[in-house]
Amino acid sequence: MNDLLIGKGDTPQVIVARYANRHGLVAGATGTGKTVTLQVLAEGFSELGVPVFAADIKGDLAGIAMPGEARPKLAERAQAVGLAGYAPQAMPTVFWDVFGQQGHPVRGTVSDLGPTLMARLLELSEVQEAVLMLVFKYCDDQSLLLLDLKDLRAALAHVADNARTLGSEYGLISSASIGAIQRGLVALEAEGGDLFFGEPALELADLMRTDLSGRGIVNVLAADRLYLKPRLYSTFLLWLLAELFEELPEAGDLDKPRLVFFFDEAHLLFRDAPKALLETIEQVVRLIRSKGVGVYFVTQNPLDLPDAVLGQLGNRVQHALRAYTPRDQKAVRAAAQTFRSNPGLDVEAVITELGVGEALVSTLGDKGVPGRVERTLVRPPKSRMGVLTPEERRLVMSRSPVAGRYDTAVDRESAHERLAARAERAGQDARARQAAEAQADIGNGRRRSASGARKVPARRGDSVMQAAIKSATRSVASSIGRQVGQSLLRGILGSLRRR
Repeated sequence: MNDLLIGKGDTPQVIVARYANRHGLVAGATGTGKTVTLQVLAEGFSELGVPVFAADIKGDLAGIAMPGEARPKLAERAQAVGLAGYAPQAMPTVFWDVFGQQGHPVRGTVSDLGPTLMARLLELSEVQEAVLMLVFKYCDDQSLLLLDLKDLRAALAHVADNARTLGSEYGLISSASIGAIQRGLVALEAEGGDLFFGEPALELADLMRTDLSGRGIVNVLAADRLYLKPRLYSTFLLWLLAELFEELPEAGDLDKPRLVFFFDEAHLLFRDAPKALLETIEQVVRLIRSKGVGVYFVTQNPLDLPDAVLGQLGNRVQHALRAYTPRDQKAVRAAAQTFRSNPGLDVEAVITELGVGEALVSTLGDKGVPGRVERTLVRPPKSRMGVLTPEERRLVMSRSPVAGRYDTAVDRESAHERLAARAERAGQDARARQAAEAQADIGNGRRRSASGARKVPARRGDSVMQAAIKSATRSVASSIGRQVGQSLLRGILGSLRRR
């Protein structure tokens, strides 16, 4: 089987496996069935032997790890769309969680994230981002590993303390910018973001596994808590996408993708993103398909995505949109215009009329040509549509192929330890110099005292009485001398007067 069945309109609507890396879009208003469609696509890719990564924002995607209920309505829909052999079935699943509570901890290092994404995460200005880049450059030059936030904090403090010395080589280092970055780190830690940074870092190979039967592993990121911190959520997923782009080798045209990456609530990725970051995202989306990775954006409104990204999404599933406001009406028109036209279908009108579980679907067909858009009944999932109990989640995690690999954090020597050791050595050297200087001052004082003595007090052999007699004798001699001198002077003066 080389096709993934989405559902049926006038004809079966499928994603052809060899075009699945041409990316895709799942859009629609809240409550129209986007999450179920995401689950259907994840199941389909897993059955094709393609690993999947998806964020679970509401908690109900986790049900993919358990078989669904054998309900008559689901069986009827499966028959209506031509899904042969429909039966409840669980998919091989691995749970991940940045906070390490509902899945295996997923971590990355500060160095892996880099200054651009760290600046976005910390909400820095351009000037502050430039200072952060300087700190990263210094640590790279000094072979200082930035693994976790305490490493970055230590590096910031060291650069601030040596700003004058480093300024000649690295440029102006603003203490105000250093302070802003440090405050950002405090806020990030308060949100629990420090749990993401550290080791063991996620190995991408662990996201690209298949089970013993050849089905692709569905990697589900618990994001109900992470989603409440939009910048951390979007930055984490963007980092993961960038890691895939940088580490995977070129694959060319494959029969099926190596991995399919679902980016739920995709509008968060582009909200308030600076132009340079937007350009980077567009480039990654455009080029990552050559690495064998398909990216599927899940969002409420197609207008949430930049045109440069939207134009690269060849496989599209559009659920209902509402047209209550002028912006909604504009979104309806924009969505209708992105499909290949179907003469028998008023797309703009139908978008507002779709029921739950219905969608407008257009996928790439032969030679990558977009198919005509059709109103489609989406097939039912085989796995559970709903949440797992804590016991079920723990059972799935205990059977995970990565169980125990990431559960315990590792803190090896990095920038924090090396800078602390450097500061300790510098302190010891300073204390040694001070001690040597103090000893030298004492020696110099003794020599000055010995050479500057002109009068010697009574010898040690003299008694107190002898010293007193000598003093009195010197006093009497001095007094007699003064008297004799005065008599001689008077005599001379008298003889002069008499003359």
